[in-house]
Amino acid sequence: MTGPVRVAYDQLLSAGELKPDPAQDRAVAALDRLAAGLVPQGGLFSRIFRSEPDGLAGVYLWGGVGRGKSMLMDLAFGHIAMQPKRRVHFHAFMLETHARLRKAREREEQDPIEPVAEQIAAGAKLLCFDEMQVTNPADAMILSRLFAKLLDLGVKIVTTSNRPPRDLYKDGLNRELFLPFIALIERGMEVVEVNGPTDYRLDRLSGVDVWHVPNGPEATAALSKAFFQLTDYPVEDRAKVPSEELHVGGGRTLHVPKSLKGVAVFSFRRLCGEPRGAADYLAIAQRFHTVIIVGIPVMGPERRNEAARFVTLIDELYDHRVKLLAAADAEPEGLYPKGDGSFEFARTVSRLEEMRSAEYLAEGHGVTA
Repeated sequence: MTGPVRVAYDQLLSAGELKPDPAQDRAVAALDRLAAGLVPQGGLFSRIFRSEPDGLAGVYLWGGVGRGKSMLMDLAFGHIAMQPKRRVHFHAFMLETHARLRKAREREEQDPIEPVAEQIAAGAKLLCFDEMQVTNPADAMILSRLFAKLLDLGVKIVTTSNRPPRDLYKDGLNRELFLPFIALIERGMEVVEVNGPTDYRLDRLSGVDVWHVPNGPEATAALSKAFFQLTDYPVEDRAKVPSEELHVGGGRTLHVPKSLKGVAVFSFRRLCGEPRGAADYLAIAQRFHTVIIVGIPVMGPERRNEAARFVTLIDELYDHRVKLLAAADAEPEGLYPKGDGSFEFARTVSRLEEMRSAEYLAEGHGVTA
């Protein structure tokens, strides 16, 4: 029986949006095995008295950058009929979890892991994590017990990572305390290597200029072409490109004029001409692997506020290895050529130059260690 992920994947193959890829095919099969285990078998009586376990606890997809891991996870999230469900960047999930643990400790909970896991399970029976990586002892200390409790509560997990489970938190402080988490993944989840021969993201960026000077119709047309090349969206349907209201914290949202397959399009005015802070830019960096910005002007002391916001934006994009495509009135070194504040802008120039390099473009999306 064909599962929901297989149906969606085959439709993308038929439409020419994907190429046949044996590694991806194995991942699709694993995701459908997870989906099959979520469908109740038999009547109510048999479900109550059955003694077999609930089956697969989740799927762990790992491999190099651009191999389609996030795309496969998104197919699972979109087509596995389980509610409630949630897709979240792993780093953001851990920040949120630590905040919940602090509140539980303030309430003097005897074991804060238990109530926090119950809160998470109440909000999502299917959890999809993008870019699992463990780089600090605080995360390593709680993950084993937290995930064990989530699985006990019936939460199913799909996650992507650039590393196999055994290499998570490699050489980390007190790593022996983290080993039960690795064992939990290898025992309860199906681990699938997605390391096909094609780097799809780099393949799509091949030959694409990422910095266009000056602003104007030619630069806009080039970035528009790049957007459709990156997303495989039909150009004739350009009027139907979806937008998004991105939650940035504090009950606020940011309108994303074009949002598709992890690629977002913004104007400089929307991002830096309005009062925004690091939380807004962090939300963008976590949500999108590629950001396109049009209308970047030459700045100076008279635009100090916009320049300061631009610096913060680039810091977040750089730290999360977000790919940046832009139209500007100058090359990076000419964006803030002189005046008070130009010295502080120098680091941003250096980062913008690095973000144009092949080495940077080849890196995966996520927080650097």
